[in-house]
Amino acid sequence: MATPLRVTGAWVQLLTDWLDSQQLPAPGLRLLLDSRAPADLVPMPLWQSMLEQAVALAPSRSLAALQVGAQIQPRHVGVLGYLLLACHDLAQGMAAYQRYERLFYGEDLVQVGLNADEVSLCWPAEASTGELADTVAIAALLSLLQRLLAASLRPCRVSFAFAAPAEAHAYEAFFGCPVRFSAGTTQVDFPIEVLALRLPRSDPGVQQMLDRQAQALLLALPASDAFARALQQCMLRLLPEGTLSLNRVAAELHLSVRSLQRRLEARGDTWSGLVDGLRQQLAQQYLADPALLLSDIALLLGFSEQSAFNRAFRRWNGDTPARARRRLLLHS
Repeated sequence: MATPLRVTGAWVQLLTDWLDSQQLPAPGLRLLLDSRAPADLVPMPLWQSMLEQAVALAPSRSLAALQVGAQIQPRHVGVLGYLLLACHDLAQGMAAYQRYERLFYGEDLVQVGLNADEVSLCWPAEASTGELADTVAIAALLSLLQRLLAASLRPCRVSFAFAAPAEAHAYEAFFGCPVRFSAGTTQVDFPIEVLALRLPRSDPGVQQMLDRQAQALLLALPASDAFARALQQCMLRLLPEGTLSLNRVAAELHLSVRSLQRRLEARGDTWSGLVDGLRQQLAQQYLADPALLLSDIALLLGFSEQSAFNRAFRRWNGDTPARARRRLLLHS
């Protein structure tokens, strides 16, 4: 059975930014938006309802949805957004999005197609999230790519699975290319040359670390229940930032510290045990990757310096990370 589509709390903050740009009070909608932390998982029907409430405040439904998408910043896509920012070129960026789209929607949906002249990003019609959510998503995709490139980027064409809205002309004005509706797919086609476009803020070291963090977040997705999944995703996000603490996680999960402790106790867990276990699990995964320096691994695990990582690893395994890595690589 397919996992129900959803978005993240970081993504729904697009609406907060749009409300700010339009100077719209919308207290009820803002209260709902503010109740979602960036790491929260927001069911697709709730996101669609939020969009309906928002566009009802504007004179043009289609233009409002396009404007919401245009607010996109890397932070709205979480670790995936920052990973795209650090990629070398657009080809790497598209590959990273395809690899980690599940962090965003909870499913792998996009198909990347290539021919001699064009590259396409395509989502099947059955994966359509409706007129408003699809409009926001594709408007955000193009706007984010333009921000990453610090340049204008014009598609060859854009296709949507939903029927043409009354203000279809607003789409061609926004995208700067022909737009089809009632198509068999939701699709954006670009000239093949865009794949070679360099991203001006690329950083191979940062890209490597963010790629490992995204891999770890993917591992957390199949957790047994919603609380365990949200807890692990929050911990994985905060760990390399060096901000992982019981107080911070409780705040991110909208719980009091005592409530979080009670939930952990009911599961037979302790906070220190969870942090230790997560670090041990990730340490083994990262040590098996010869491209990661030991200092990079220490940073990814949230240690202030490599010596702290060495002490913790010796406590876990009675050995040093360097010797453990040599054994791993010898038997790989």
